[in-house]
Amino acid sequence: MLTCYDYPTACLQDAAGIDIVFVGDSLGTNILGYSSEVEVTMADMRHHLKAVHRGVTNAYLLVDMPYAADKDAKHAVANANLFLSDGADGVKLEGGIEKVPIVTALTEHGIEVCAHIGHNPQIHGTKAATHGKTFSKAKRLIETASALTDAGAKLIVLEKITEEVSQIITETLNIPTIGIGAGRFCDGQVLVINDVLGIGPPFKHAKRYQNYNDLTFEAIRGYQEEVENGTFPTDANVSHIPADKLVRVQKWMKSGR
Repeated sequence: MLTCYDYPTACLQDAAGIDIVFVGDSLGTNILGYSSEVEVTMADMRHHLKAVHRGVTNAYLLVDMPYAADKDAKHAVANANLFLSDGADGVKLEGGIEKVPIVTALTEHGIEVCAHIGHNPQIHGTKAATHGKTFSKAKRLIETASALTDAGAKLIVLEKITEEVSQIITETLNIPTIGIGAGRFCDGQVLVINDVLGIGPPFKHAKRYQNYNDLTFEAIRGYQEEVENGTFPTDANVSHIPADKLVRVQKWMKSGR
């Protein structure tokens, strides 16, 4: 599972065989320049979902419910149906036990739900502390995962949860677990595409598979330098009018038009 925010990236992810292409509200901080995910709106999510949907043929297309879009069952169902009309296969929502009624309502309306526990950016902000380090917190996470599953969740994201607790949850549930900073024993993994490509600062839970920042900066500087010194464009980059047509244009210009 990978986050995705645009059409060309969706095409690449789909062609590469990514199982779940995920339009996350992380687009707020990674693409739109917002200070937090809380600023992301339904309009933002729908715009990017539509773009990603155009590039997805085979993958399961998952989309985040933005902040407050699932504040109650009525809003959650209405907003989720908008996402389905835009091409989503399912919706993801953040939160714990308090989201059980929302998951239940969505499920009853035939909407597939991915739950998300542990670190929830919409709730906890940018302070991504690890969850499940004490008995009481570990117990709470395990019980929450079970309750959300019983409510109808089809899969669950475990973010910034200790590896041991994530393993217990994975072995206990009968739905897939998708980890991010939650260790090696989840059924699957999710990362932000920016982190995979090396856009922005590095994070412990992620791995850079490319160095986008340096490569892109080098390309931009190379373009700038070639334009300034006149080496771009070259003859290979231009088109020509046939010589006889050019002669006619030149005669016309000299005639005073």
